[in-house]
Amino acid sequence: MLKGYHFRLYPTKSQRDYFLKTFGCVRFVYNKMLEERIRLYEESKLNPGAKQKLPTPAKYKPEFPFLKEVDSLALANAQMDLNKAYANFFRDTSIGFPKFKSKHKDRPSYTTNNQNGTVRIEGGKVRLPKIGFVRLKQHRKFDGRIKSATVSMTKTGKFFISILVNQPEEKWVPAQHKIGIDLGLEHFAVMTNDEKVSEKIPNPRFLRKSEEKIKKAQRALSRKKIGSKNREKARIILAKRHQKVKNQRLDFLHQTSRRIVDENQVIVVETLISKNMMKNHRLAKSVGDVGWYEFVRKLEYKSTFYGRTLIKADQWFASTQTCSSCGEKGEKKKLNVREWACTCGAHHDRDINASINLLMLAD
Repeated sequence: MLKGYHFRLYPTKSQRDYFLKTFGCVRFVYNKMLEERIRLYEESKLNPGAKQKLPTPAKYKPEFPFLKEVDSLALANAQMDLNKAYANFFRDTSIGFPKFKSKHKDRPSYTTNNQNGTVRIEGGKVRLPKIGFVRLKQHRKFDGRIKSATVSMTKTGKFFISILVNQPEEKWVPAQHKIGIDLGLEHFAVMTNDEKVSEKIPNPRFLRKSEEKIKKAQRALSRKKIGSKNREKARIILAKRHQKVKNQRLDFLHQTSRRIVDENQVIVVETLISKNMMKNHRLAKSVGDVGWYEFVRKLEYKSTFYGRTLIKADQWFASTQTCSSCGEKGEKKKLNVREWACTCGAHHDRDINASINLLMLAD
């Protein structure tokens, strides 16, 4: 089983410079290969019978000697990323054609592989090719063979490493309950288990709570002269504000998803298409803040790790409109209708009723 572990790195100044150089070389090679692939495609349309040889990182090293100063596996993985991007595009064109990497918009990162111990952890440090041992904060231990490592940098200048480990399957303990989860904005989730016990998890609204501080930092940044040191300081302050919100949200989603997986053997969750809901400008900020997609993704991989069954309800399943007592499907209800009565006489809380209907899909 492959499992990833995420740790904070504390590089020295020279190690930091090496990381920045590697990020730049990986981005440079990726863009060069993409540029040449586009050119070869245009030529092949003019000369359909010509055989085209796809570019590799080694092709650019004689012309650009600085590429020899960084880990060759990082450049090779950039080529694999480009191949994967092409394969995804031809598999599903809605994904979009591969794009050039931007120095300012894309996350700086590179991936290297473990070859006979070139990536290993010893004494609170991780060894990486071409750079040696870098100090890290290993807050979790793991057993297994390291396959690869990805070094990345946040907008605030912090470095992290994601280590992919091939480890034995974990022994999991079966849970007793089944649960239906209705997602929303009023409450983050409303859950009902097979003992008919319902729970409402409040929506933490991390972005809303920090919005004033973010706006203040944004205004301060806009007043600074472009290219000045003060502008860079203001940019880092703004990035830290956004990073804090992101960290709060991820911590909440991790803890909530792990608790659900620990307590329930079968989990039924509502399917919401966040991308479509973001088109509603009145709800876009709240939908982006709540993190439904990431929550379901965490439920999915944690269910796989711990032997649980995750069921995603069809997006057209009328969990809100259907009476959980008699099964009658009523008319569509507006968002401000939080309680309603069925013709059978049952009185429902909108969200609890939806979670009970979702729970029924577990049988």
